[in-house]
Amino acid sequence: MRAARGSFQIGSFRGIPVRVHFSLLLVLPLFAFLFGGAFRRAAEVAEVPPERLGGSPVLWGLVVAVGLFASVFIHELAHTVYALRRGGTVRSITLMMVGGVSELTEAPPRPRDEALMAAVGPLTSILLAVLLGGATWLLQEVRSFNLQFAFFYMASLNLFLGVFNLLPAFPMDGGRIVRASLAGRLGMVRATQVASWLGRGFAVLFGVWAVLSLNPFLVVIAFFIFMGAQAEAQQVRMKMTLERVPVADLMTPRRVGVDAGASLEQALWDLRRARLLLLPVTEDERPVGQVSLETVRAVPDSERMTRTAREVMVPAVVVRLDEDGWTALRRMAEEEMPQLVVVEADGVLAGTLDVNDVQRGMALYQAREQRSGQQERRWRQERPA
Repeated sequence: MRAARGSFQIGSFRGIPVRVHFSLLLVLPLFAFLFGGAFRRAAEVAEVPPERLGGSPVLWGLVVAVGLFASVFIHELAHTVYALRRGGTVRSITLMMVGGVSELTEAPPRPRDEALMAAVGPLTSILLAVLLGGATWLLQEVRSFNLQFAFFYMASLNLFLGVFNLLPAFPMDGGRIVRASLAGRLGMVRATQVASWLGRGFAVLFGVWAVLSLNPFLVVIAFFIFMGAQAEAQQVRMKMTLERVPVADLMTPRRVGVDAGASLEQALWDLRRARLLLLPVTEDERPVGQVSLETVRAVPDSERMTRTAREVMVPAVVVRLDEDGWTALRRMAEEEMPQLVVVEADGVLAGTLDVNDVQRGMALYQAREQRSGQQERRWRQERPA
């Protein structure tokens, strides 16, 4: 899966990028204000004298807000570490306004491992709550009310984070545990459909609760759960279909690309004639790169006759004819390339593959399967006669 748009990298863990979505930066001041209000109310209820309050409540609220998202990062890190140990592949970790997400390009192969991978995140949050609660108890002799309440509040937020994520609202962790428990009996596609229906049901309940309690943040969570459950179900169906379809059935056949030694003027003509934004660059019928219409147009007219396609091409992402469609689509997303170059066993150019090819091929394949199923049912009905 491609990284969420609007995110930027702040670090890495074992080569896995750690990103922050811009929505997190937007919501941090709001959280700081809300948590600062909690500090004020707690001080009033506890009848804490003013001299025991050090610093601005909003500043302490900001500290708690940053600590909350640090806890979310630890939560996601637990998922990542377990996934890596069980043979999964994690593309990135992204922190957003509604929490975090570990983007897996390959999940652990066994349903049991997926269930445990989902469970370690909430359990880690609950463990953090216990540790922070213990720190609150140890700080009883400290005269700083703010510090004690910050640890107590962080412990409460982590406890809520852990318990809330265990709700069976797919694609949250609890919903993934439900799917993994059903996958052995129903199969991955059917188990995902059931978990998706359950997740969307919880999303509706959250939405109703949000309206009754006038909680706008809960509306956002309900929306993300509903859309995430639907998208996850569609992705699993796509994966199961494309794993059965070879690239040869999806690609656009193409035996000729832009010659590596051709001028950019010729490359521009080839792109316009093919009515494409991207074409493979070939040498001895083998792809060596790709050239885009945008790149060629960026070169001044006076230089296009003297410069060659080799000078402006970008590396090509190659896929073989016998590979399956899901592998190709995943590679397209990982490399962030709009088009793959398809080659035969000996490396000769066979065609190109883009998202439109995949969608068209999937539609044709599913229509063919549907017709085949209808014919089989009709044959079964007519057979007694």
